[in-house]
Amino acid sequence: MRNTMKATDLRGILGYIARFRDRLFVLNIDSAVLTAENFRNLLLDVSVLRSLNINVLIVHGASRRIKRLAGEMQREASDLDGMGVTDAATLELSILASNRFAHDILEGLAETDIRAAVTNAIVAHPAGIRGGKDFEHTGKVERVDVAFLSSLLSEGIIPIVPPLGFDGNGRTFRVNSDQAALEVAEALKAAKLMFITTSNGVQGGGKLSTQFSVAEAEEYLRAHRDELAPEMRSKLAHGLRACKNGVQRVHIIDGLQDEALLGEVFSNEGVGTMIYANEYQAIRPARKKDVGAITTLIRDAVAAEELLPRTRQEVTEQLANFYVFEIDRNVVACVGLRLYAADECAELQCLFVAEAHENQGIGRKLMLFTCEQAKALGCKRLFALSTQAFNYFQQKGGFREGDVSALPPDRRKGYDESGRKSRVLVREIE
Repeated sequence: MRNTMKATDLRGILGYIARFRDRLFVLNIDSAVLTAENFRNLLLDVSVLRSLNINVLIVHGASRRIKRLAGEMQREASDLDGMGVTDAATLELSILASNRFAHDILEGLAETDIRAAVTNAIVAHPAGIRGGKDFEHTGKVERVDVAFLSSLLSEGIIPIVPPLGFDGNGRTFRVNSDQAALEVAEALKAAKLMFITTSNGVQGGGKLSTQFSVAEAEEYLRAHRDELAPEMRSKLAHGLRACKNGVQRVHIIDGLQDEALLGEVFSNEGVGTMIYANEYQAIRPARKKDVGAITTLIRDAVAAEELLPRTRQEVTEQLANFYVFEIDRNVVACVGLRLYAADECAELQCLFVAEAHENQGIGRKLMLFTCEQAKALGCKRLFALSTQAFNYFQQKGGFREGDVSALPPDRRKGYDESGRKSRVLVREIE
């Protein structure tokens, strides 16, 4: 049974609809997902995207069914992923498997009254001879028939692209679905390329890596290439190229997880790994429209007595002191900076990062930012008060522990009246 979506979830989705309306998402679905129990739920999620006027194109793999067919027919399959040698027998199995998977997708989409069409939009040529080895019926994508796919999309039809390519002589070649999805996403200038696989993104040290810039992804792939499964290596490598060639975002998500597709697209935190092509993070002054986001963001921290209580009205009145940290135009962290001009110092206030974005260096960026702002305002000292995060300020922000004498008179009075007995942290500004 599917999870029930809350009203707050629906409100969150509204913030994304205008951004994604009429944009194209290319979904590359691994064959293991196509045979899984959650596959029909995934197609329901696709129907949600279409209902929001988001264009969808599906590229699918075939290796799982090729392997099964080879066993049933007692044949040897020379290549499963479309990157090795494809002999004539394996090509025949590939065509059978692709046709079956395409039918499954058509059938599932028909249940939600969505029209789709299986295409021959991949123009390919032989991979040829490499390292003295003839790759026979393995193909390499030469180009994508953009006009054909665009015409289908314009009519509200979802194109289905199998892992097969065709040449001008009517020959068929087995192609790798990751490469096909990449080429399609680049050619059609897709907003997103989504690899829907059986792994929930890139894992390292038991922890999910939720986001990479292109430079970070390159470094990660270079450093951990031998540790990554071949499938994940392929997703990262093709995702990197996509981001370098015009695709704004690449996502790697677990298609076995219910609502993973919607969770990745319509939530600020996401559920898998994202590679982004441009710097999508920004620190900016808070605006009136951010008041609700700030109060919601700090609510739990206030309840845990990590931060001073601040009502919506108080945040509104002090809005000129606030800065927010955005990820894809969503507020995920905030900080306040209150100036004491007469004492040539400033207070770093209300530093908070959403739980889903902790341990990504955001807090440190905000501390450095406030230090630079204080310096620009002519301050010689930046101070902060903390009951629970004082180690963090010292280890990550370059603060040292001081005493109440470091506080300006106006702030000292409020400190004494609060009774919180916060630690005083001080950072000298050069």
